[in-house]
Amino acid sequence: MYVTQITSIKDIVADQWNTVAGMDYPFLRHEFLLALEQSGSISEQTGWQSRHLLIWQDQELIALMPLYLKGHSRGEYVFDQQWAQAFQQMGQSYYPKWLTAIPFTPCQGPRIAIKETVNQIQVMQLALTYIQDTATQPTISSWHCLFLLPQQKDQLESLGLAIREDVQFHWFNKEYRTFDDFLQTFSASKRKMIRRERRKVEEQGICLLQIAGKDVTEAQWRDFYQLYTLTYLKKGMQPYLQAAFFPTCAALMGEQLLLVLAIKDQQTVGAALSFVGKDTLYGRYWGCYEEFDFLHFEACYYQGLEYCIAHGLQQFDSGAQGEHKIARGFEPITTYSAHWLKDEHFSKAIRHFLDREQKQVALYKQEAARYLPFKK
Repeated sequence: MYVTQITSIKDIVADQWNTVAGMDYPFLRHEFLLALEQSGSISEQTGWQSRHLLIWQDQELIALMPLYLKGHSRGEYVFDQQWAQAFQQMGQSYYPKWLTAIPFTPCQGPRIAIKETVNQIQVMQLALTYIQDTATQPTISSWHCLFLLPQQKDQLESLGLAIREDVQFHWFNKEYRTFDDFLQTFSASKRKMIRRERRKVEEQGICLLQIAGKDVTEAQWRDFYQLYTLTYLKKGMQPYLQAAFFPTCAALMGEQLLLVLAIKDQQTVGAALSFVGKDTLYGRYWGCYEEFDFLHFEACYYQGLEYCIAHGLQQFDSGAQGEHKIARGFEPITTYSAHWLKDEHFSKAIRHFLDREQKQVALYKQEAARYLPFKK
């Protein structure tokens, strides 16, 4: 086995990449990564330099790993800015760093795609050795692999990487036939709350429309991008994704996009965009022109739950943060990231920090579960 590296996803044909990466997890598809590059959302100018790893056996591609050379920590959702500050205080530079992640996407999934017939640990060891060898330059401090699947977390931990944990809130389909069937698992007061919220959206004269990505018009994508941008501007931030990303992504993989539009008086007033995996719905982006009572919950959660139930999807991953999801049936789950730091002093200090942090994360997860709305 040997490793090669490419500086653009365009350096490998889609079929070759997707044969290994698969189509089940939409964010590892060649098409998704290509849309990020083609739209200018990731580039050297935005601090995301593509350096993807390809692992070969003879002339056959047997594994691959998305990899970026990062000059900052924005758009990652695993917050290591304090680590960077500690490096700076000691007169060292934390950036650039190696990052294996899906840009702007805090959704669990495969981070190293490996053919089933290949020894998984052997491939991961080869990738890790390559990462460590290329970090011999004094400028590259570390490698970070974010939002790993539990199995890959275990494998990287066995190779000596430090593991960081956090909590997200996911919904699980327990063979529900309808949305009301799902609500029957709630306590009476929580069930009434959900019904009241949905009724309030209707009373405001708002209707919701679900559209497959391949059927979204150019005008609808323009409306959506304005809404997406507003979400960031309201927080004093600039949006990560460029306007061309969404129609490009829809043109390349529209069957895995789901746009929910909120319509009032024949005008779009809000929208939410999700991606559809093999058995999981991934809620990603949201925006509204003005605040309507409970519209966020309807567009981002209840519409997605109805879609999952109707299409037999087993899980709804609605992204990072959001304790308000708990009362709506989203259960706390543990997410994982793996970290290697070249400097032994910092590596030891961060491991001590992670040991303490993991205890707090476990307590938080346990406490959050107490507030789930299900019948006792």
